[in-house]
Amino acid sequence: MPRKLEVFVATKGHAFCRDAFEGMLRAVGVEPTMVDQPAAAMLLEPGAMARFDAVLLYDMPGMDFGAPVSERPGFVEPEPAFREGFSALLQAGKGIVAMHHSLAGWPAWPDYGAALGGRFLYKPSGGRGSSGYVPDIGYTVRQTAEHPVLAGLPERFDLFDELYACERLPDPSMVPLLTRETPVEQERVLSAMHAVRREEQGDWTPPADDRVIAWAKAAGASPLVYLQPGDGPQTYENENYRLLLGNALRWVASPEARRWAAERSGMERTRG
Repeated sequence: MPRKLEVFVATKGHAFCRDAFEGMLRAVGVEPTMVDQPAAAMLLEPGAMARFDAVLLYDMPGMDFGAPVSERPGFVEPEPAFREGFSALLQAGKGIVAMHHSLAGWPAWPDYGAALGGRFLYKPSGGRGSSGYVPDIGYTVRQTAEHPVLAGLPERFDLFDELYACERLPDPSMVPLLTRETPVEQERVLSAMHAVRREEQGDWTPPADDRVIAWAKAAGASPLVYLQPGDGPQTYENENYRLLLGNALRWVASPEARRWAAERSGMERTRG
């Protein structure tokens, strides 16, 4: 039996079913060390992460949902020590998988969204509009690449999860892995900002429909995979999703993935 992966898991900032989530991780061959924010931010640096095979981001830090209603959420600047530590972690080549709501983390720090490859915004910022979501929806995805993260998966499979309407950031190193086939009526997309402010949805225009829901990219010298699905137990228990997540963690932890990311990172520096 393959050795279990030692994975550092950053959590908190968004509600989730902890027991079911941990059960999924153990089922895919992971020995998780789950650390809630803000403590996780203090540890996301090369020295503390050296003993782990990979990092899994399932957190949503950097927002104050207790701010005055008309300003929610407040955006919180990350501490300089976290910025330095996380940037150093990327340059060290540590493999990272980011799941679902992690795309909303640290909205006051643009480099964080650039590293993950996208940005879910709870309110307009930096010239970008707020993002939207579609809760509890069934949809079909299809593979859009030949990649180790997709090994053993059917060309098409079904999920029941929460979808996002948000911005995927341009990055020449990015390889789209899964695309949603099922169309979604724009009327079903809810405003995240209106939801957290407990306002009527009103007259709101969602972002353009981007159907790419999973990708691999270089983040500095680190191989990074983002998986938009991952909202709750129905997804945690989906066998295809479990295979996808296990593949992603094993791939980012591999020497091959680190070489891939280093090569792509080098190419981008040369182009720049």
